[in-house]
Amino acid sequence: ERCEMVDGQPKCVQETYSTCWLAGGPHYRSFDGKTFDFMGTCAYTLTTMCSSDPTLPAFSVEVKKEEKENSKVSSIGSITVRIDNVTVTAVRSENGMVRVNNHRSHLPISLSSGKLRIHQKGKSMLIQSNFKLKVLYDWDDHVVVKLPATLSGKVCRMCGN
Repeated sequence: ERCEMVDGQPKCVQETYSTCWLAGGPHYRSFDGKTFDFMGTCAYTLTTMCSSDPTLPAFSVEVKKEEKENSKVSSIGSITVRIDNVTVTAVRSENGMVRVNNHRSHLPISLSSGKLRIHQKGKSMLIQSNFKLKVLYDWDDHVVVKLPATLSGKVCRMCGN
């Protein structure tokens, strides 16, 4: 729940999220709870806005998969989050740093007048947008993408609709 003012009175509002994750390289769980393994070594879009509604936010979350050393399993080389005109890339093993529009920056960062915030949460990086997109990445092999339920059915790609 979160608190907000409604007609001048504080009110608790239930917040629900859909979650997608990628773990250990090939293991995926989509927003609708389907699990699958995919070993590909390329750049893949985990989720993006596929609705043509111009009032909805424009964004995408992409993961670049690489061949893991001494293994037949792919691993995450980097993740890239695009929101409006901002591109944030987190590269494996560059702990505590991200690349914002190709410029390396230390965390924490607030961008677009606070509409996009990036900070460290434990051993992971957390990207949060003003429309409640959350992307958690551990600079290794685990990515979690959370979207508010209001965007359910409006996104597509590997995390599903």
